[in-house]
Amino acid sequence: MTALTIIDTGCANLSSVKFAFDRLGIQAEISCDLDKIKSADKLLLPGVGTARAAMKILQDRNLIETIRNATQPMLGICLGMQLMTEFSTEGNVETLNLIGGRTELIPDQGLPLPHMGWNKVSYRPDHPLFAGIEQDSHFYFVHSYAVLPNESTIATADYGVPFSAAIAGKNFYGVQFHPERSGKNGAKLLRNFVENI
Repeated sequence: MTALTIIDTGCANLSSVKFAFDRLGIQAEISCDLDKIKSADKLLLPGVGTARAAMKILQDRNLIETIRNATQPMLGICLGMQLMTEFSTEGNVETLNLIGGRTELIPDQGLPLPHMGWNKVSYRPDHPLFAGIEQDSHFYFVHSYAVLPNESTIATADYGVPFSAAIAGKNFYGVQFHPERSGKNGAKLLRNFVENI
């Protein structure tokens, strides 16, 4: 059985991520214990709120080096994905620098922020994270900041401008949407992360 640890970032969506795995019959544990994180087979880095506050929590819990040195697959969700980039203009803070890219305010196209609700996601064909998910499927988003498309982008969505819906580099993966709130497509993506990555 896969040992799955949800890193306790002190953010509000921790239990909803855990419940999403419960619904799949996959056991996941929320923890900030460094030994449990290091020994896990797979890791999740969820997050809601601001980049600056989240980085401070990671620092206060001595998690930054352990996350940066993780060799097992890790999935960042929403703010967790943004924390995987090099820098966030939300509070002008250096982030974890796990995957190339910067997190910036979604460029003003006259659309309301945050970008909230269901949006179509186009992914790179044959990526194992999206196995069995129909191209241009809808996922649920809530965010004002985004990573503009770059060489790490594996999926995009559009909100006035295209932005990264998912990024990847080495053993690190991130999704801007909330798979735990995205119905069957989100459930399939979480199962893919556990079984295919």
